[in-house]
Amino acid sequence: MFLTIIGILVLLTGFLVANSAYNIARYSSMLKIGGIVIAVLGLVTASIRQIDAGTIGVQSVFGEVRPDVLENGLNFVNPLAEVAVFDTKAQNYTMSAVTSEGELKADDAIRVLSADGLEVVIDLTVLYKIMPEKAPAIFKGIGTDYKDKIIRPVTRTRIRDNAVYYDAVALYSKRRDEFQSRIYQRLIAVHYIC
Repeated sequence: MFLTIIGILVLLTGFLVANSAYNIARYSSMLKIGGIVIAVLGLVTASIRQIDAGTIGVQSVFGEVRPDVLENGLNFVNPLAEVAVFDTKAQNYTMSAVTSEGELKADDAIRVLSADGLEVVIDLTVLYKIMPEKAPAIFKGIGTDYKDKIIRPVTRTRIRDNAVYYDAVALYSKRRDEFQSRIYQRLIAVHYIC
């Protein structure tokens, strides 16, 4: 878009110079042609967006989110469109008591009460990926910071909701797989992620 604005300014300068009584008036046609070329070049470059492998783009023009997604490669878009890029590869979000692990550089482990009333500290990693067809709805309803608005809070809630069905020993040993499966079933019900 910057080149388009520069091109328009050069074109306007060409028109202003054409009416000048000085020797500079002979350059007005070159300025006009140069301004048009620069403006067209600016429009063409602003209309092409590259989307890398493993990501998709969601277009927004003046706040209106387009329902179609931009696939990998070069895409022609409205030059005024803003493109938000979403990673569609498998990602993980770690919540751990160790400060050097995970997204937050603090104790981010989940403290839950088990069925026998004991507090249990759970470190976990959630594997997720954005479903491409849901990206426009995520961008429109949540934004690009979906980790802090959906992944972390929903995961923590689902773990707390399901930990109350197990005693402390079962969470760490004999019924751990059942606990994980139950949490997984509750997380996929979010519909934005899988």
